[in-house]
Formats: sequence, structure tokens, C-alpha cells
Amino acid sequence: MANYKRWVSNTSPLILLGKIGQLELLTALAPSLVVPQVVMTEIAAGTDIDPCTNAILMWAKTRTIEDMAIIDEVIRWDLGAGESQVLSHCYAGDAVAVLDDGAARACAQSLGISIIGTLGIILRAKKQGIILEARPLIEQLLAVGSRLDRNLVESVLQQIGE
Repeated sequence: MANYKRWVSNTSPLILLGKIGQLELLTALAPSLVVPQVVMTEIAAGTDIDPCTNAILMWAKTRTIEDMAIIDEVIRWDLGAGESQVLSHCYAGDAVAVLDDGAARACAQSLGISIIGTLGIILRAKKQGIILEARPLIEQLLAVGSRLDRNLVESVLQQIGE
């Protein structure tokens, strides 16, 4: 991934990293991180507003950016509001999209937008020495509801010697 100056995050990576107490991995890795307003709205509208959700909202509050008009290239994909905002901001501003959704990742690839997901964030943190082990965090992600493919997880962990 090229050295982009800005990462734009969607909802699921924020929620998942928040649930395992690892939001700071984003600030440790991203030169600059922003969150579209609609993503904040999605997080706040969740069914379980709890201390974790409140902590995510407080953490992301200073990183919020205004929503923009969705570009035609993204509209065609019929994605969710958060994904559409993230991809439009990245396309317009040459930024990295932080998202997990498969269709949104396919859209990003078709538009030449660099992407990183929750698993990629943990792996990059391990490679950069920010965390000592990736496996415990990945196991926590699975425990809090991440839909990571178990075979992919094991393959990736083998690649990094865990």
C-alpha cells in the first residue's frame, strides 16, 4: 500500500476494534484518520448503545468529516451509506478505505482505491512491532462477532509465524 496521508474509516472496523479495546491501532498506523458523519450516525444508531459504543463515538468525534455527494462510480454498486461515503471520500482525495464489507472492497478495487480491513490493521500492527502477537486480537475479533473466514485467519497467521 502506498504511503497515503489519510485513511477514511467505515463503521465495522471502528466497532470491532472498539469492542476489543484496540482503536488506538488506527491512530498508530494511519498518518491521518477521518470518519464520515454518516458512519458516526450508523454507530450511534446501533441496537446496543453501551459503554463501548459511547467510547467509540467519543474517540471518533474529533475525526469526523462532513458527508459529500456520492460519486456516480460508487452509486452504481448500491452499497450502504457508510461504505459509499468512505469510497467517495477516498476516490476524491486519494486516501485509503478502511472497510471490511466484501462488496465495498470489490468496488474499491475496481476504482483503484487502496483498502485495509480490520484483519489487515492487526497484521500491519504486528509487522510494525506495535503489538507483539496478532493471534490473541484476532481471536477476540472472532469472539465479538467478526465474520472472518477461519481458513483465511489460519493462513495469515502462518505467514507471520503464529
